[in-house]
Amino acid sequence: MTVLFRLFTLLVFVVLGSMALAQAGGPVPEEEAPAEQDLPEVFDDLGEWEALAQRVEAALSAGRVSTATLDDLRASLTEWRDRFLTRQNTNAARIETLRQQIAALGEATEGEDPRVVARRDELNSMLEDLRAPRLLAAAAHARASGLISQIDAQIRSRQAAALTERVQSPLDPTGWGQTLAAFNSGYRLLRAEAVNVRSSPLFGTQWRDALPEALLSAAAALILLLRGRRWAGWVEGRVTTRSRRGRGVWRFVISLSAVLLPLLGLFLLENAIDALDILGRRGEQVLSIIPAAAILPFFGHWLARLLLYPPVQGAEAALELPEEARDGASRQITVLSVVLALILVLTEFMNATEFNDVAWAVVLFVTGVMLSFSLFRLGRLMRATSDMGEAGGEADETSEKRGFRMVIRRLLGRILTLVSVAGVLAGAAGYVAAFELMVVPAAITLYVLGVLVILQRLSVDLYTLLSGFDDGAQDALIPVLIGFALALMSVPVLALVWGARVTDLTEILARAREGFAIGETRISPTDFLTFVLVFAVGYTVVRLLQGALRSSILPRTKLDIGGRNAIVAGTGYLGIFLAAVIAITTAGIDLSGLAIVAGALSVGIGFGLQNIVSNFVSGIILLIERPISEGDWIQVGTEMGYVRDISVRSTRIETFDRTDVIIPNADLVSGQVTNWTRGNSVGRVIVPVGVAYGTDTARVERILLDVAEGHPLVLANPAPAVIFQGFGADSLDFEIRAILRDVNWVLSVKSEMNHEIAKRFAEEGIEIPFAQRDIWLRNPESLRGRPSASGTDTQIEERAAPRDPADPDADADAGEA
Repeated sequence: MTVLFRLFTLLVFVVLGSMALAQAGGPVPEEEAPAEQDLPEVFDDLGEWEALAQRVEAALSAGRVSTATLDDLRASLTEWRDRFLTRQNTNAARIETLRQQIAALGEATEGEDPRVVARRDELNSMLEDLRAPRLLAAAAHARASGLISQIDAQIRSRQAAALTERVQSPLDPTGWGQTLAAFNSGYRLLRAEAVNVRSSPLFGTQWRDALPEALLSAAAALILLLRGRRWAGWVEGRVTTRSRRGRGVWRFVISLSAVLLPLLGLFLLENAIDALDILGRRGEQVLSIIPAAAILPFFGHWLARLLLYPPVQGAEAALELPEEARDGASRQITVLSVVLALILVLTEFMNATEFNDVAWAVVLFVTGVMLSFSLFRLGRLMRATSDMGEAGGEADETSEKRGFRMVIRRLLGRILTLVSVAGVLAGAAGYVAAFELMVVPAAITLYVLGVLVILQRLSVDLYTLLSGFDDGAQDALIPVLIGFALALMSVPVLALVWGARVTDLTEILARAREGFAIGETRISPTDFLTFVLVFAVGYTVVRLLQGALRSSILPRTKLDIGGRNAIVAGTGYLGIFLAAVIAITTAGIDLSGLAIVAGALSVGIGFGLQNIVSNFVSGIILLIERPISEGDWIQVGTEMGYVRDISVRSTRIETFDRTDVIIPNADLVSGQVTNWTRGNSVGRVIVPVGVAYGTDTARVERILLDVAEGHPLVLANPAPAVIFQGFGADSLDFEIRAILRDVNWVLSVKSEMNHEIAKRFAEEGIEIPFAQRDIWLRNPESLRGRPSASGTDTQIEERAAPRDPADPDADADAGEA
């Protein structure tokens, strides 16, 4: 009993001690309790994943699986990899909470309280349990990525082998007979299927029921095909000739109907034929490609019109070409679209009727030669027009841009010429797959680049329409950013055109999603792209808002020009700051991990850019307090002129010599500035006047006062005044002091008053003196002639100094001299 009692007492103390330790270490958060009891399972579908991984590894080891099967396996692996990438964020919030608690406990030290040690160990154990799913998911993600890379490598090796595969030369006459026989066999196969369909007992009833719908669709299709382009051209001509603003936007929108209406007609025609059900399975397969192929000539004609021809006479086309070369280029673009349409139809026909390799090679070679001829002609035309553009270009401010465009055009022309010639040679040698990969993507690339140029021109026209700025719209920031974004968006399209697979692009996107780490902050390219796009949208909205405030809203208020400019500038700064904050938040970029680095950099940058920061802050102060505004006449030090622009760093002053002086904003805030027109344009003019000694000062004062009061710009209240300043060295000094209605005319008023004063003084006989000096000689005999070495006397010519006729002592002084 005693032993049992002691064991029971020990057990009670152990339990109580554990409870005390738990209470000392702090209560476990409610959200962490489920994590200890029921950790989330990451590999609850482990069997399915392992089976797929082993199947892929076996297929890669065998190397005999078809490309289509590899694509299916790759799609499954991609799905699993995305799932594992998502699972790597499991328990992120709880893990962060545990890390904060462990950091609060600090590092382990000797002699530490056992309760703190126990709590730290407990938290570390919980942290490892929560991190386990993330680690396992990361390992599985790496395995899936490795298998996907192996599949991509195997598929690329097969594509490379197909390009280097050589078949019988299409120039071999034996292949021509096989090609004709294959066409004959394919036609008979399609006709036999159609006959079998029509021989069905139900065909007659179905045909009669579908005939009204088919006739209606066919009639509508013919109307759209025959009249759609003419209707679109009529509407476009009416709109573009009447509307000057936004002409390019309306032309683009309306001209699209020249493509959409025929496309609708083609679909209606296909629907009519399909409703009659007169074709077999292979015939319907060929029929399905006809709308897409038939629309290509319409698209080529539309593209050539928007690229090569201006909207109205006298305007600029999207692509600069001499007028005599436009028709030839338009013709070649249309021929390219017709040949591409023919290739689409023939390719679908050969797939449906199962042509052999020799027949495939002959057909692709013939159509490729037609395509190469058009590419060759276009290449020569580009090279010729680029040489003409450089030879006839004038040295102006746009010559550099034009020269760059000419260089790009010449380079593109050389590439087209080289591709067309090399493709024909490769096809004639039997490398038909390589021939097809060279000329068809080259033709499609021209269309992509043409669409890119049209969309860039559309962005300029759209910016002009929305902002109201016609001059320099093409070089504005927003159209340039839109053009850059369009160029980036065209890169994956061109990659697909030149043989890249969709899975290659998705793999790049998947890698981009993983991003890169800077310290503990992970930034992915998709986050950065999201930031750029959101910021670009915000920046565009801010600029459009500024334009609306400047042109439409603020002019209707009673604010002066300085206040309006301050509001517009402040809206811009605040809007750009908010756009940056919204972009960072939307992209999900966590900058807390970069706080220490940013703080250290800010200290160094602050010392290096303290003057710029000072000017920036001073610019904000100028915009808020508005001691000066645009249009004010100010004087800063020795510089005087009108304020023309107040930016965030400096202020531009236009002096009276029509020169621009850039003054840092810090000088305007900390230095002394004289603003002659602050608040109002009233100011004082001072006109100094001197008269000869002996003149009646009261009469002079009356004359000067009459001159001042008679000027139209002088205010009557306060009245002008004439001040007798004192006795000068040569004259009696007076000043006219008058307040002007507009101090900006102070020089003109001063000049006009001087003219009037001279006129009145002449009428009144008042003399305006000039400076005179009396010269006294102590030894005048030294100026007399002395005998020279030759015995003659040297004569000294004496000239009288100018004298004042009003001075009675002038003659005596001169005689004495």
